[in-house]
Amino acid sequence: MAEPTESSRGLLYRLYQARLRRSLVDASLPHHVAMIIDGNRRWARQRALETAAHGHRAGAAKMLEFLRWCDGLGIRVVTLYLLSADNLVGRPSDELEQLFVIIGDLATDLAEEGDWRIQHVGTSEGLPPALAESLRWAETATVEKTGMHVNLAVGYGGRREIADAMRQIVRSHGKGGGTIDDLADILTPELIAENLYTQGQPDPDLIIRTSGEQRLSDFMLWQSAHSEFYFVEALGPDLREVDFLRALRAFAVRERRYGQ
Repeated sequence: MAEPTESSRGLLYRLYQARLRRSLVDASLPHHVAMIIDGNRRWARQRALETAAHGHRAGAAKMLEFLRWCDGLGIRVVTLYLLSADNLVGRPSDELEQLFVIIGDLATDLAEEGDWRIQHVGTSEGLPPALAESLRWAETATVEKTGMHVNLAVGYGGRREIADAMRQIVRSHGKGGGTIDDLADILTPELIAENLYTQGQPDPDLIIRTSGEQRLSDFMLWQSAHSEFYFVEALGPDLREVDFLRALRAFAVRERRYGQ
């Protein structure tokens, strides 16, 4: 039996993709999707490319494509985990320098794309001034936009976020003349949530991670308390729209009980 040709495989792929899309027409889709893009360096190594930067740039291009998929389906909030606080101390300096440029370019591209509002979530400590400025510019340039809200998690750590929230609460309470006993009485999960980097946003309904790894890596530790997780085997740059549609289909059939 003859092997299917590239054109026939492409046709089958498009038919399958269309069927997946139809299955989601009346489905319950997530309001907030978070993406941990992983596997960029492995992607570059598998192709014997000279540096990891080739993989990171391919991953950044894929994230722009991913956001277009989300926007097309009416998803209102997307968070991209692009650079962790751990990466800032664990990656070689030459790789980080290239990654800083790639993330800065991505922030600029996203700010110029459609009606998306861009927000940096994380700390600027440890980021080079040029990248910090690119993130600030993207936020300022899109602050009046009303389309999809895109969080760029750069220099982000979930533990650091919670610690920063607590520091902010303590300082604010102290400036108001409150005591430690008073603070103990008013400290609630809701108050902590109001002081996170993502204050005012819904928690992620669905968190997707590429490359087959199944861990959070210090990502949205507080906000993911009731999130659904979906792990994709594809490396970041190889993520396909059908992979994303499968994740949405899996989400749609899960029963979210919230402890009930």
